[in-house]
Amino acid sequence: MTSHQPVDLVVVGAGIVGLAHAVDAVRRGLSVAVVERDERAVGASVRNFGHGCFTAQAGDALRYAMAARTAWLSLAKEAGLWLNEGGTVVVARADDEYAVLEEFGAARDGQVVLLDAREVAERAPVGPGVVGGAWLPMDVRVDPRHAVHAIAAWLARQGVRFHWATSAHLVEPDAVITGRGRIEAGRVVVAVGHHVDRHFPDLAEREGLRRCALHMLRVADPHGRRVDPAVLSGFSLLRYAGFTACPTGPALRERLESEHPALTGIGLNLMFTQRPDGDLIIGDTHAYGGTFDPFKDDDLDRHVLDETARLLGAARLTVRERWRGVYASAPGPFLVAAPMPGVRVVSVTSGIGMTTALGLAPEVLDDLLG
Repeated sequence: MTSHQPVDLVVVGAGIVGLAHAVDAVRRGLSVAVVERDERAVGASVRNFGHGCFTAQAGDALRYAMAARTAWLSLAKEAGLWLNEGGTVVVARADDEYAVLEEFGAARDGQVVLLDAREVAERAPVGPGVVGGAWLPMDVRVDPRHAVHAIAAWLARQGVRFHWATSAHLVEPDAVITGRGRIEAGRVVVAVGHHVDRHFPDLAEREGLRRCALHMLRVADPHGRRVDPAVLSGFSLLRYAGFTACPTGPALRERLESEHPALTGIGLNLMFTQRPDGDLIIGDTHAYGGTFDPFKDDDLDRHVLDETARLLGAARLTVRERWRGVYASAPGPFLVAAPMPGVRVVSVTSGIGMTTALGLAPEVLDDLLG
C-alpha cells in the first residue's frame, strides 16, 4: 500500500463543510490533505442557491453565520470568487407575512429594513398582490457552481494536497486509508454530508440522520433585469429559525397549510437567486428519507415553476436545467461527533452549509486541536 507524506489534518470531503475546515487549518499554519471521492465537488455545495442567508438564522446557526460572513468576504478577495452583497428581499403577499417581518425586524435591531410594496418592486421583480416586505442587507450571494471550486484552487495554491477521485475506505485515529494508499494524520475531519452513514452507520442512526431531497431549476430571467438580492417569499418564513421564532409564525403556518396544502406538503421554500449570467435559480421542495427512488416526480417541478411565475408576475418560465439536490438532515441543525480520538465527524444537517460552514469549522478545530 502506498504511504503518503504525513500531514497535520486530513479532511475527507471537498464540499463546503470540508473546505471550511481546510481553510481554517491553513490559517492556523497546519499542513492539510483533502480526500474527495469525485473528480470535483458535485454534491449539495454546487446544487444550491449560492445564498448566504445569514440574518434569518437563530442560536448557534446565527453565530456561525455571522462568522462565516466575514470569512466569505475575505475568501472572495483571496480566492477571486464572485460575491454579491445585495442582501435578501423577503416579499410579503399577505398581512400575516408582513406581521412576521415586523416582529423579526424588531428583534434584529439594525439588521432588517422594512419595505412597502413600492420599495419591494424597486429592489426585485415581483407580480401583483405584494403588501410589503423586508430587506436583509447583511446577506450575500455567490455562484454555487464556481465558489467551492475557487476555494479549492486557492487552498491548493496554499499547499493543501488534494486527492481527487479517491475514496476513503477506513478512518483511524491517526490515518485515513484510501483507495490510493494510507495518509497519516495528526487529526481527521470527516465531512461527507449525507454520506455519514457510509462511514459511521451506528453514529448516523443514533443521531437520526436522514437525507433531504429537493428539486431546483435554472430558468431564463423573464424580465431581463439585474436582481442583486436573493428573493424569499412567505413560504420561506416557515423554513428559517429566525422567522419561525416570531410570535405570529404559528398563525402564518396554519394559514398557509390550510390554503396551500399541496405546496406546504412538498415543503416548498419559494425563492430565487440570480446567477452572474442573468439566469435565475428557483426552488425548492423538501422530502425526507433514507434511500430515494431514482424517478423524479414532474409535479414537483410544475409546482415550483407555477409558483415562481406567479411570484415574478410572469406568464411562463423557460427552463434551462433541472436537478435534484440532496443534503443531510437530522433533528438538530448540526452534527459534530467524536467517534474516536483525534477524529471529528461534521455535517450541517439543516440545509445551511453555505451559510454556516465557514463559521462552524473554527469552533470544531478549536475543540479537535485542543
